[in-house]
Amino acid sequence: MAYCILIRHGRSTANSQGILAGWTPGVALDETGRGQASGLVDRLGETPFVHLATSPLQRCRETAGPLLEAHGLEAQVHDGLGECRYGAWTGRSLKELADEPLWRVVQDTPSRATFPSGEEFPGESMQAMSDRAVAAVREIDAAVTEEHGAHAVWAAVSHGDVIKAVLADAVGTPLDDFQRLHVDPASISVVHYTSTRPMVLRTNDTGSAVLRPPKPTQDTPATGDAAVGGGAGLGSTP
Repeated sequence: MAYCILIRHGRSTANSQGILAGWTPGVALDETGRGQASGLVDRLGETPFVHLATSPLQRCRETAGPLLEAHGLEAQVHDGLGECRYGAWTGRSLKELADEPLWRVVQDTPSRATFPSGEEFPGESMQAMSDRAVAAVREIDAAVTEEHGAHAVWAAVSHGDVIKAVLADAVGTPLDDFQRLHVDPASISVVHYTSTRPMVLRTNDTGSAVLRPPKPTQDTPATGDAAVGGGAGLGSTP
């Protein structure tokens, strides 16, 4: 089977503000995110991409742009790679959402979490998000393999929680443990689906060996809670 490179979109304006963007239209990359998107071209070097799929949301399509241009490809827009539908949580601050009763379900037993629909945005369960994302990646991978051969390389540009769900499936980890994974903006993870099992070859590669933990504050205790949606990245302070 082909090699799938999972790329999270670069830092967005919502990430830098600590807002859960969800399917809000018009959420673009911020200045840092645009630099991250451009940097993917050099980071991935001579990687022989034959296909690139992307979430339909603007921040992912902007991230995919430099790679598409560099490799002379056109994007396949796939709804299955789209962000989790956070419903009534959409557009709210992560700090505010952390006080919601549903927050603990999302953190501790996400397979039981369903986001309530709002006036503008429908809700979705995290299990449904996981199921359609995994199905989309496996479907695209099989199609790329059939067309280009077993050693072809393709990319999927998507979102933090979506990529975490795909990685959890690949390593055989229950969705209830997927918050243990971390997927930073513009990070690269690699999955190779073989005839017997998926092989995870790389996770959360940001192209830097420098580790700058965020400074602890009273507002950010070391609870182990994950930023819903993926957050702004290690060391960023919205």
